[in-house]
Amino acid sequence: MIDTIYVERDIQKHPRSQRILDRFPDAIRIEIDTYGEVFNRRSQNFRLQKRKPALILAAKHSGQVLPAPPGYGIGSAHNYYFSHMLNCLYDCRYCFLQGLFQSAHYVLFVNYEAFLEEIEKRLAEHEGTPMTFFSGYDCDSLALESVTGFVTEVLPFFRTHPQAILELRTKSIQIQPLLKEAPLENGVVAFSLTPHRVAQRIEHRAPSVRRRIEAMTQLAHHGWSIGLRFDPLIHGVDWQEQYLRLFDEVFQRIPSQRIHSVSYGPMRFPKAMFRDIARLYPQEPLFAASVATENGMASYPQDIEDEMTAFCRKHLQERLPSSIFFQCIPESR
Repeated sequence: MIDTIYVERDIQKHPRSQRILDRFPDAIRIEIDTYGEVFNRRSQNFRLQKRKPALILAAKHSGQVLPAPPGYGIGSAHNYYFSHMLNCLYDCRYCFLQGLFQSAHYVLFVNYEAFLEEIEKRLAEHEGTPMTFFSGYDCDSLALESVTGFVTEVLPFFRTHPQAILELRTKSIQIQPLLKEAPLENGVVAFSLTPHRVAQRIEHRAPSVRRRIEAMTQLAHHGWSIGLRFDPLIHGVDWQEQYLRLFDEVFQRIPSQRIHSVSYGPMRFPKAMFRDIARLYPQEPLFAASVATENGMASYPQDIEDEMTAFCRKHLQERLPSSIFFQCIPESR
């Protein structure tokens, strides 16, 4: 799975580093001073690296917890995100990470305690106010859990801080660590979903939508709260029929009382980011069809965005109360 591991010298002896290195005894090990010298190197080929990414073990010394972007939230007055990893195992064509980072290598920050210390500081700043902390903004929260053990280690912290809502954003079916634990009352396991046909075409390496729904079903019956994330909305032939089939399948399997929140939003990129992503995949129909640039953003034309969001809102609200719906708008037009 991982053939090469870069390790920052200062954390080589860290117990988590040692555990991960022991897990991959045949991997090539390369000592580095800082992860940036590999990860932020200029003129890297993201697409080529994505075929066989290396793992970089590092420490995060600042910026462990950051304010969530405007329009990114599920009801709390204060929203933050944290990323114990950079990059994702999956290869979804619409993923903004491929336009954000120079490298496709995985970076794992092993100093988990630093993240929890920063979360505790934010909680103290807003004592008594519900706050949401999003994991999975720069990575998938669960996909590499068997290696990182991150979620298993942070759940006890959130159990003792009910003010903090933890969202684990994922496409992964690696849910055994969650099934082994008592459900976290202030936790939400949020699955990103697109119609089956869309997922087969552009969500490379990700588990099928049916397998994700099965994982959601198991978690819901175990007592976990589930988040439904129809984001981004993907336009195409028969898109209405495809989304209706997806909604029907989800709501036939997931008990409504276990659904914490539903969000949906358009496919949007800053112009420069979209240019870089489209350059990686010049033959990708997703980027050629109906994408327009306006006010520095690349997206579907406004009429298509409005049609899709209105359609999804209408049919989702037939099944669930509107109070748990949140439209995710990455940037204003």
